[in-house]
Amino acid sequence: MPEKRAARLRPDERRAQLVAIGVDMLADCSLDELSTDAVARRAGISRGLLFHYFDSKRDFYRSVVRRECDAFAAATAPDASLDPVAWMRAFIAGFVAYVTGRRKVYRALVRGAAGSHPAAGDIVEATRATLAHRVVEGQRRLGMAPSPRLTLAARSWLAFAEEAATGWPLDEPDALDELRAFLETGFVRLLGTLDRPAALAEQTGAPAHSSANCPSGPSS
Repeated sequence: MPEKRAARLRPDERRAQLVAIGVDMLADCSLDELSTDAVARRAGISRGLLFHYFDSKRDFYRSVVRRECDAFAAATAPDASLDPVAWMRAFIAGFVAYVTGRRKVYRALVRGAAGSHPAAGDIVEATRATLAHRVVEGQRRLGMAPSPRLTLAARSWLAFAEEAATGWPLDEPDALDELRAFLETGFVRLLGTLDRPAALAEQTGAPAHSSANCPSGPSS
């Protein structure tokens, strides 16, 4: 039986409510462990009524994953009118704000089992591709040289950024500023070295590319 009598909602409102409950519950469980019975109880409806709004459990799972992935993509979409450095910093700030603000859900959904879950792997991969495209766009906006390895480097930076943002200690007053600066430095150094041989960069210890539009490092 439902825990409480459900408020009367329009179908689109009920569907959105159920998806939001599913996302919130992922803070404490994996996608595989997400119970449609528990979601229905929290919404105050029967499990059977939940499937009035979703074709199947798979459809519900996909809706939950899509909602969170859409939110992640929106959070990392800078204003196209920004100058190159401001655009890069807005992208990084959005990434940091989203991941650090929703670490448990991020680990369960984007980084965790959902990435290979048969019901949602394609949605997660499409979101990763969107973010990788934004990294590539940021590199090009900064005037860095093109490279056949750029797509691979963009994915590498995302993996680096994800690891940092999910593990960075946040108990210091300037933790988020330091994290953003760390990721900015990694962005510039990793994506700015693609047009020069690695051996030369190691010998000189210098950045592999210089551009008037490219910041020399994070601002203090």
